[in-house]
Amino acid sequence: MSGATQTRRQFGDGPLSRITSRVYILLVVELLLLLTTLPALLPLLLLGRDPSNLPLAALLLVPVGPAISAALYALRHQRTDLTDLRPATLFWRGYRANVLGVLRVWVPTLLWLTVLAVNLAYRGAVGLSSWWAVPLVLIGVGVTLCAANALVITSLFDFRTRDVLRLAVHFLVRTPGVSVGNALLLAAAAGITAVFSEAVLMLLASIAVLAYLRISEPMIHLIRKEFTS
Repeated sequence: MSGATQTRRQFGDGPLSRITSRVYILLVVELLLLLTTLPALLPLLLLGRDPSNLPLAALLLVPVGPAISAALYALRHQRTDLTDLRPATLFWRGYRANVLGVLRVWVPTLLWLTVLAVNLAYRGAVGLSSWWAVPLVLIGVGVTLCAANALVITSLFDFRTRDVLRLAVHFLVRTPGVSVGNALLLAAAAGITAVFSEAVLMLLASIAVLAYLRISEPMIHLIRKEFTS
C-alpha cells in the first residue's frame, strides 16, 4: 500500500507532471472563460470604436467580471497533482459563490468608467477644458486599480461589500507593488488590443488571469494573515 501511495505521489509531483497539469488547468479555465463571456463579447467585437458605443460596450462587459472571478477562484484553489485535477468544478463553484458579490463591485466600476470615458471623449461638447483630460484619466486609473483589488478580494474571501471596498483602497497604498503590477498588466492588455484585437486578448485570458493572481499574492497573503482567523 505504501509503495502504491509513493508511486501515486511521484506521478503527481514530477516536473513533467506539473507542467502538464498547469497547461491542462489553463486550457480548461480558458475554455470556461470563453464559454461564459463569448455571448456578450462577440457583439462587442463587432462594435465600432466610436465613443457613442461606450455605454453598450460597458453593458456587454458585465459578464466578464464574474467569469474572471471564477477563474481566479479556480486557479487559486486547484492543486497541480495530476491525480486531483478539478479546474472545471472549482470554476463553477467559484462562479456560483461569488457572482452576486462580484456584480456589486463590477457593475458600479463599469458605470464609473463609462461616465469618465464619455466625459473624456466629449469634454469639448460638455464644456470641459482640455486640461481636464489629466484628472479624468487619473481618476479612471484609480477606480480601475481599486476595482482590481476588490475583484480579487471578493473572489477569494468572504467579506461584506463595504469591507471589500475599504480593503481594496487600503491595499492600493499598502501594497504598491500590486498596484504597479496591475497597472502594467492593464497596459499590456490595452497594447495587445490596440495592436492586434480583442480576440487575441480573449485567447490569452487564462494566462492574463494567472498573472493577475500572481501579482496579487502579497495582498492575498496579508489579508489572510491579518483579516481572517
